[in-house]
Amino acid sequence: MIGCERPKIVVRNDFTFFSFDPKLPPAAEVEQGLLVEIETKDCFSDQITEEEQLVTEIDFSRINPATGPIFVKGAKKGDALAVKIHRIDLKEQGAIVTIPKEGILGDKVRQAKTVICNVDQDKVKFLNLGLPVRKMIGVIGVATPENTPTGTPGRHGGNMDTTVITEGATVYFPVSYDGALFGLGDLHAVMGDGEICVAACEIAGSVTVEFKSISAMSPSWPCVETKDWLYIIVSDEDINKAFYVATDLAVKSLEHALQIDWHDAYMLASLAMDLEICQLVDPRKTVRAKLPKSIISAEKLLEAISE
Repeated sequence: MIGCERPKIVVRNDFTFFSFDPKLPPAAEVEQGLLVEIETKDCFSDQITEEEQLVTEIDFSRINPATGPIFVKGAKKGDALAVKIHRIDLKEQGAIVTIPKEGILGDKVRQAKTVICNVDQDKVKFLNLGLPVRKMIGVIGVATPENTPTGTPGRHGGNMDTTVITEGATVYFPVSYDGALFGLGDLHAVMGDGEICVAACEIAGSVTVEFKSISAMSPSWPCVETKDWLYIIVSDEDINKAFYVATDLAVKSLEHALQIDWHDAYMLASLAMDLEICQLVDPRKTVRAKLPKSIISAEKLLEAISE
């Protein structure tokens, strides 16, 4: 392992689920602070291994598997679950596909097509190009009262397809049930913001994480912390509404953290906050508001947007 100790617990990808259902039995129960390695299948449940195999011919009931659920001991309803991503390890082969009528330009997609991409430590081979590897997690979240499918993003997390959810990041989720019942999957070797054709370089692998619960600090939407930035992740069928909610929460957090007038916080956000697209191809679109940690801490952000 690079940068962390050997995982104390390994959760195999035999334990997969397709809905963040609080009634599912846990695949594992883990203590906070331990390193946990979570093995994942790709978003197709490893059904595509050759370019002759088309996504239109596979079992769609097995799309977007998440490994788990994992019961985090000590995590209580109303807490925030902090998930530190220590490491992402990828298999050597991924796939990207097109699906007729799907994606931003779905009206132009005439056929299903599969391209197999070989992956090494630094490059993803697509056709005759070598693209830099940018590891990320597409599906990550906790159990939700709505029993939300793993392919749908929401307040619980889910299929947010957010490129900043990668090695070194910490993701904060609202805990709706004791133990959180966490799961993740849908790794990507590389993806552009938007995921415009409905797929990225879909790949199997494993993720090493560490859990910590924060008492009575349940964020209204998932948040991500990186070395220099904080992100508020919001999903909605109306992308303008998603941007509105993300902006409203960001301004509220600046007002709270800096103890300034709302109008001043609004102007500060216009100076220092970025609005970014995560994915545009699910029925619920996902966006993020990006704030510099030089003006607000993760603790103050969580305080401001906790329910």
